[in-house]
Amino acid sequence: MIIAVLLIVFAVLVLILAAVRVSARRRPVDGVESFRRHIDALSPAARREVIDRVQNARDSGKGK
Repeated sequence: MIIAVLLIVFAVLVLILAAVRVSARRRPVDGVESFRRHIDALSPAARREVIDRVQNARDSGKGK
């Protein structure tokens, strides 16, 4: 009985350790990658508006 309880506790600890290691490997999303994902999610018309605003800001010096 005690051995079964110890095995269950050990199995739970191994699962928790595996979950922590997997979640620790994930890197935060890069700003550029995040921007591209948002742009890809937009409709073509909305995408055009955003790209125009970014280009206008860059041309006027605000994007620096």
